[in-house]
Amino acid sequence: QVQLVESGGGLVQAGGSLRLSCAASGRYHMGWFRQAPGKEREFVAAITWSGGTTYYTDPVKGRFTISRDNAKNTVYLQMNSLKPEDTAVYYCAAARGISLQIASLYDYWGQGTQVTVSS
Repeated sequence: QVQLVESGGGLVQAGGSLRLSCAASGRYHMGWFRQAPGKEREFVAAITWSGGTTYYTDPVKGRFTISRDNAKNTVYLQMNSLKPEDTAVYYCAAARGISLQIASLYDYWGQGTQVTVSS
């Protein structure tokens, strides 16, 4: 069983930055998803186990960066130029498969961390 623990969420003004962290053990590809109130969970970013390939949803390209430090068993999501529409609960997830933009194909999920961006 893989346990995922997110941290780093909080309240920030528009234009600000936050860095989310997710502690995870094992050889998994990792993804970040988010869910805003009344909306479905959506893909944000993903990174392969080696860190060699990353994926982003269009609304966050150029603003968010996913990275990982396998020595520390940690995945990061650096979020810059935050917008009010980025407000959501952010989840990290672990997958063995490679269809990393599909939530249903992830094997393990964290509990989520709230990100609130004020205008």
